[in-house]
Amino acid sequence: MELQDKFVENVVFSFQEQGEKWLNDLPHLLHYCERKWGLSLKEPYTLSYNYVAPAVTRDGNEVVVKIGLPGQEFNQELDALQALNPKGIVRLLDEERERGVLLLEKVEPGTMLSTVEKEEEVSQIAASVMKGLVAPVENKKGLPTTRDREAELARICEENPTGLGPFSGADLKRALHVFAIMNTTASNLKLLHGDFHHYNILSNGRDSWIAIDPKGLIGEVEYDFIQFLMNGLPQEGAADVIANRVNRLTEELDLNLKRLLLWGYAHSVLSSAWTVDVTTGKYDRSFSQCPAIFKDLYERYYGHTIDDFLGKRAP
Repeated sequence: MELQDKFVENVVFSFQEQGEKWLNDLPHLLHYCERKWGLSLKEPYTLSYNYVAPAVTRDGNEVVVKIGLPGQEFNQELDALQALNPKGIVRLLDEERERGVLLLEKVEPGTMLSTVEKEEEVSQIAASVMKGLVAPVENKKGLPTTRDREAELARICEENPTGLGPFSGADLKRALHVFAIMNTTASNLKLLHGDFHHYNILSNGRDSWIAIDPKGLIGEVEYDFIQFLMNGLPQEGAADVIANRVNRLTEELDLNLKRLLLWGYAHSVLSSAWTVDVTTGKYDRSFSQCPAIFKDLYERYYGHTIDDFLGKRAP
């Protein structure tokens, strides 16, 4: 069985010896899935860290098999699939937690939201999916929260006191300060997707869209939109696109504009920091422009800077 080179590289880099063992065991696990569910597996999709492939059951139904290393990340995805509002998330048909296996419905035609050209339509679709996706926190309290995201940025600050990639040490600390205030003042918490963006929203029939690949996160709905706001930006005019998306989403879902922009600043610094390769110094330049855009939007709407806000609101 020949696996995609980038997939093997990602798994070994991230999981080392455990990843190598899992890759060696993967052919046996695929055969197990075929026997258990009576499947005929097809060629996998382009792989990153999980093995994902379409399959056909004995009855001729099309499904998708997704296999990842068993552990915390897999458990969180499974918990999220089971707890999110089924109107907005891909349907889980069966699972084996101990083996890291998910049997999912195949989303057809499965076109990504990133293929839709009209920005107004993109935001409207995203808002509609989010409406049918979020669930009460009571459904699953064991999932990570936005306080865990704050803790991750605190770790980055501690390990990079002089800065990381395009951000100075002061930039990182400012974003951490905003994170702390936002978490302290958060209300109306919901169970969220946790990685909501254009590439995790697929067409599910005529004028119907659905989310896939949830990470599961507890927080405010405004927070879950930030990754969407940062994705699919043009090379020119990114600030205008984000501003239009912000306006559309706040109107569609009655979001808190101030909290959306502040979460935007805090999370975009964290998300951009995740892209930095400490060996080469390279980073995602599309993402790294977003903190400044959220800062400018905040100042435009509220007439003072984020630093002014922080001066009045110590965590």
